[in-house]
Amino acid sequence: MAEKADKIAGIAVPSISETKAIAEEGFIYGLPIVMNYAVMNEFVIDKNSGQYKGPFNTIVNEARVFTYKDTAVVTPNSDTPYSMLWLDLRAEPMVISVPAVSKKRYYSVQLTDGNAYNYGYIGSRATGVEAGNYLVAGPDWKGEKPSGIKKVFHSTTPFSLTIFRTQLFNAKDMPNVKKVQAGYKTQPLSAFLKQPAPPAAPEIDFLPATTKGIKENFYDYLDAALQFVPVTPENRAIRTKLASIGIGPGKTFEFKELSLEHKAAVLLAMKEGDDKVDAFLASGMKNINGWKIGSLFGDSEFYKGDWLTRAAAAKGGIYGNDGVEAMYPMTREDVTGQTLDCSKHNYTLTFPAGQLPPVNAFWSVTMYDGKTQLLVKNPINRYLINSPMLQNMKKNKDGSLTLYIQKDSPGKEKEANWLPAPNDKIYLVMRLYWPRREAPSILPVGEGTWSPPGILQAK
Repeated sequence: MAEKADKIAGIAVPSISETKAIAEEGFIYGLPIVMNYAVMNEFVIDKNSGQYKGPFNTIVNEARVFTYKDTAVVTPNSDTPYSMLWLDLRAEPMVISVPAVSKKRYYSVQLTDGNAYNYGYIGSRATGVEAGNYLVAGPDWKGEKPSGIKKVFHSTTPFSLTIFRTQLFNAKDMPNVKKVQAGYKTQPLSAFLKQPAPPAAPEIDFLPATTKGIKENFYDYLDAALQFVPVTPENRAIRTKLASIGIGPGKTFEFKELSLEHKAAVLLAMKEGDDKVDAFLASGMKNINGWKIGSLFGDSEFYKGDWLTRAAAAKGGIYGNDGVEAMYPMTREDVTGQTLDCSKHNYTLTFPAGQLPPVNAFWSVTMYDGKTQLLVKNPINRYLINSPMLQNMKKNKDGSLTLYIQKDSPGKEKEANWLPAPNDKIYLVMRLYWPRREAPSILPVGEGTWSPPGILQAK
């Protein structure tokens, strides 16, 4: 009946089974695009979002680390104070300038676009610690590299997020981080070249979106976000399919005009697509001592149209780094495969003597709520344990290091090694910044000579 009703209404719609298949594929393709669109709304468009950072093409330095109050991004990193820059590259390219940074202090500038592709890096690992100017261009720019510019990066979309991470050694180090952040600059190419500016890009009336609203408004958000994602040979097939069910700029009718039966099929497809993403996160990565290890982030060349891996990356923690920049072992289970639940057990994580995570920069272990993947409020305001904290931590007699993962303090003498947990299920993420390439190493992914130790239930 539904298919007949749609034909009578003059809408040429695929059958219900075809619509469901397209919607499922579209959910997997669109998840990172929609998540990014919602974050962009909260960070630079909606001044009343509670997460607003500032306007486009403006660097916003945060001289603090993320806490439980930061809810726009899942699995936020609380290791490195962030500076955020959301670029609007429609009128002209933008120039990003970085200062000289001490060799001891890790920093990175990650360029990620509306496709959730990491299309370039500036920083300690990628470009070194000298000062420099870098050009970021949108998909339509065809110019040559100007003099005074070290490198040109090409975003696949006109809007692009730049994430600056600056290492903080301890609370007293914040003034030094502020000095580095003050050296991060951005300006339009015309200003850099001291030439007249081109005409401004037109104002856009963005469809409002929130990270909380993604589940209920997924296909509405996708429809809005796809205006800002150019069609390419890589995405043309899925974009054509989405247009056939009323989603994206090439559509011939409105998605909301679909029959109730079609809409029900679409909702079911979304659930099944989400289940596939979860299954990939659970099984598409190597399981080493209960930790999931994979390299899920990269540029378009890295994904090669593998939308499932890209969706899993976004759901596991959007805006993660490429494997060479940082590795993220993550776990929800102990070494025996049982779900980590601090309402039932206390846990320990012990690094044997001489076997701390092998990195050129630094490492950390962060605690998240198992359901929301957000940081957890706790009595000592400690969200993670990282390598700069080692000097205050107690080692065991054999030189090993034990972290106490539990909801209550393990006692004053062990508190330096305590990672506070909620009275609930937990999710742990290890971060290895600039992992070493030579043995011992976590690379290549899943086959490295170093492995994270398993989490044990405390006796």
